[in-house]
Amino acid sequence: MATVRVLRLRQVPIVEHLRLEEALMRATKDNWFVINDGTPDPAIVLGISGKPEELVHTEAAAAAGVPLVKRFTGGGTVLVDQDTIFTGLVMGTRSLPGVEPFPRPIMRWSEGFFAPAFASLGAFALRENDYVFGELKFGGNAQAISRDRWVHHTSFLWRFDPARMRLLKQPARAPDYRRGRAHEAFVRGLEDLGRGRAELVESVLDCARQAGFRCVEESLEGERVQQALRENKLVSTRVLTSPEVGLESALMTA
Repeated sequence: MATVRVLRLRQVPIVEHLRLEEALMRATKDNWFVINDGTPDPAIVLGISGKPEELVHTEAAAAAGVPLVKRFTGGGTVLVDQDTIFTGLVMGTRSLPGVEPFPRPIMRWSEGFFAPAFASLGAFALRENDYVFGELKFGGNAQAISRDRWVHHTSFLWRFDPARMRLLKQPARAPDYRRGRAHEAFVRGLEDLGRGRAELVESVLDCARQAGFRCVEESLEGERVQQALRENKLVSTRVLTSPEVGLESALMTA
């Protein structure tokens, strides 16, 4: 039975959260399951190759005081805030010998991993790179994969603000099942599915145990985590500057 170290966080800022996952991937050999219930302030998070001018209404975002963050993983663009629930699976390939370290096999494995938390709430499925109930997305995924380790992290929508969603442009590349729908017609929150937020967070955390892992609780202040943060020298997650998004005035920092 493989061991996974569990970190329960609440309202840790998204930049700090992503840098933590990056450090756990690069500077430890352990398996980790991180859950962060919200981020204090809204932000728009882009994948490592995302181009702000193609994905975000940058002037509107600046006017709203919403910073743009470039993360260390691939994937699409997401607007996050205090009503986003984040999870991160940081795994060594040797702990999951039946899962090839490539995007699609990891995605398929993750669907089974999270099914115990969501299958009873609706027609839960993995559609392309998203978690959905039927035709509506409630969770977006992104990954980083190295030779012997990978990160699979997810942003789950508890509720969403349609006005903030409109800061995102319609992407040129989108899942086929989206069929050109606007953001507010394409996503749904988990709030109205009959399970309280705290109960949902606990059920998501329990997925690790149900997947057969031995779970060991860790803390953000613990030496194992702090050592990883000190030792990681490659920090890719950052807040984009105004020139990087084509603006003259400074964006707020996250």
